[in-house]
Amino acid sequence: MSEADDAARLVEEAPKDTGYGRSPYERDRARVLHSAAFRRLAAKTQVHTAGTDDFLRTRLTHSLEVAQIAREMGDRLGCDPDVVDTAGLAHDLGHPPFGHNGEDALDTLAADCGGFEGNAQTLRVLTRLEAKVLAPDGTSAGLNLTRASLDAVGKYPWPRRPGRRKFGVYADDRPVFDWLRAGAPTDGRRCLEAQVMDWADDVAYSVHDVEDGIHGGYVSLAPLADPDERRALCADVATAYSGESADDLDEVLVDLLAEPVLAPLAGYDGSHRAQAALKATTSVLTGRFVSTVVAATRDRFGPAPHRRYAADLVVPRRIRAQCALLKGIALRYVMRRPGAGPRYARQREILAELVAALVDRAPDALDPVFAPLWRDATDDAARLRVVIDQVASLTDPAALAWHGRLVGGRVGDGRD
Repeated sequence: MSEADDAARLVEEAPKDTGYGRSPYERDRARVLHSAAFRRLAAKTQVHTAGTDDFLRTRLTHSLEVAQIAREMGDRLGCDPDVVDTAGLAHDLGHPPFGHNGEDALDTLAADCGGFEGNAQTLRVLTRLEAKVLAPDGTSAGLNLTRASLDAVGKYPWPRRPGRRKFGVYADDRPVFDWLRAGAPTDGRRCLEAQVMDWADDVAYSVHDVEDGIHGGYVSLAPLADPDERRALCADVATAYSGESADDLDEVLVDLLAEPVLAPLAGYDGSHRAQAALKATTSVLTGRFVSTVVAATRDRFGPAPHRRYAADLVVPRRIRAQCALLKGIALRYVMRRPGAGPRYARQREILAELVAALVDRAPDALDPVFAPLWRDATDDAARLRVVIDQVASLTDPAALAWHGRLVGGRVGDGRD
């Protein structure tokens, strides 16, 4: 694939010379950074409910951190840094209110129109829902990013498949998906930039969610001195995040817990000294996960600049297992902590009632972006997709406000 193909946009645009020689990928990054969908991430849940603590991360801060990690990794490997930066900024634009709990709820509610998946929704936001560029026929082309940047956002470049929860495109978005994947391998292989972004996402998710959990008082490593508790954690990780066996993960976990880098986490009290020690730990772990993977990829494919489909990211087995274990700590002690169940159930109930109310009251109850799309829809499935798009676009507080206005009754989200 040529550089011209990579820099192509679905809708041709007149050249824009700012006098500073800005690349098409710099323009992509700016378009995502200035988009309304990006701003809304500030009030969308990462792991902890958005707005419950000023220290804790939201989807916005998480995306900024993913972009920084991805840019550094990509630059070391020879990727265009603005392409991987754009992918990091954009990768969560399609996530709905209430984090992964909201994603699972909307997948059930959208069963009659093909389901819901945050990554497929991200493609829809970038290429259809976000307001920036209009096609010649007057329809929205979204942000009209370059082919290389759109491909870099694609963590799961395939449609929904039986038995697989993750996918990256809805049926009615196939035309733009086929365009951006032109020249790419047909086996679903991801470009190097997408692999870099995906690993940066895992690194940020694993390290920073544990940091947030320790600061919030939800996570303590002390229980993991108990072999039975370690085995339970490793069983969770083997089910949710890793292809390793629980026994193999336990071996990695024992070694990880014995490392001096984790010692400062004991007895965390929120003081300035404790926060500095916690930040030092997250910095060391992030640096390890990045530098080891960059070195392994260079060892496999050579030191020359690598981009697009010229190489694959190499993540050593032990590093991948350590990352998965950190994600498991957040899963077991934060997302599945005692008392979380009623809150998650209430969030799912709110989304179900909100979707039902909008299906009943559309198009009048939809905002001005989505009402015309509902009127133009040709069948019930297409109209349901518009309602799902509307709900997915909402922030956590907006979902509660819309539910209170359209449904009434008990509005609280069940937060602790």
